[in-house]
Amino acid sequence: MIDHFALGWVTPILSFLLSCAGCAVGLTCTARARTSHGLASTAWLTLGAVAIGGTGIWVMHFVAMLGFHVRGTETRYDVLLTIASGLLAVIVVGLGLFIIRAAGSGPLALLAGGTVTGLGVAVMHYLGMRAVHVGVEITYVPVTVILSVAIAVVAATAGLWLSAKVQTLGAGIAATLIMGIAVSGMHYTGMAAMRVEAVRGAIATPDVGVSVAALLGPLIIGITVSTILLLLVVGLAPSAEEIEAREKFKGWQGRQEELQRQPPPR
Repeated sequence: MIDHFALGWVTPILSFLLSCAGCAVGLTCTARARTSHGLASTAWLTLGAVAIGGTGIWVMHFVAMLGFHVRGTETRYDVLLTIASGLLAVIVVGLGLFIIRAAGSGPLALLAGGTVTGLGVAVMHYLGMRAVHVGVEITYVPVTVILSVAIAVVAATAGLWLSAKVQTLGAGIAATLIMGIAVSGMHYTGMAAMRVEAVRGAIATPDVGVSVAALLGPLIIGITVSTILLLLVVGLAPSAEEIEAREKFKGWQGRQEELQRQPPPR
């Protein structure tokens, strides 16, 4: 009745790769935020939230949803709820990142940030599912829903810890794969909780929302443009090592100027 892979392995593989790409860009941004100060650090954390929450989580969710199909129905999407779920993903990831920056990466801070972000990601997923209309009632298995929320909280906590600790290329690659697997795992666990009634007779057509074809074009353009802009910003800006070296030089320069202003010894 419910087919989560109506387009074969294209949607799970593509969504996983996009999730990894978004998380990789986000981790690069958070690494630069750790070595920056003031508005620069805030800007890098904001970009990290957009990359992880927007591309790493929401785009993964939406692309994976393209493979969702209920036999005997037509799938349509509520545009406003779909967009709201994307904005929510960015906001909750941003909250988690800023909690870690303010409180550090200790156990309590990670627990608080991971809980806020994980619950927010879970709400984003089910809000995105609420935007899907198939002409028949969709219900959920409570136990599986709770499991998906637990996975979201654990994944968010691990992601925030990695965003605060990853420094080397090897660790970044491993962290990217871990986050991609965690996000995909949460999505498909939540999808496994779905149940629908059998459709008899004519194809069930919902009377709200827009078709996948009508929604796909604008979203692909928006996602492509935003991803290219993120990659350009990350690629053209100084690396975390360069930012750290520049901050150290500024500190050394400031100490030298202070020494020069001191009166000579008598």
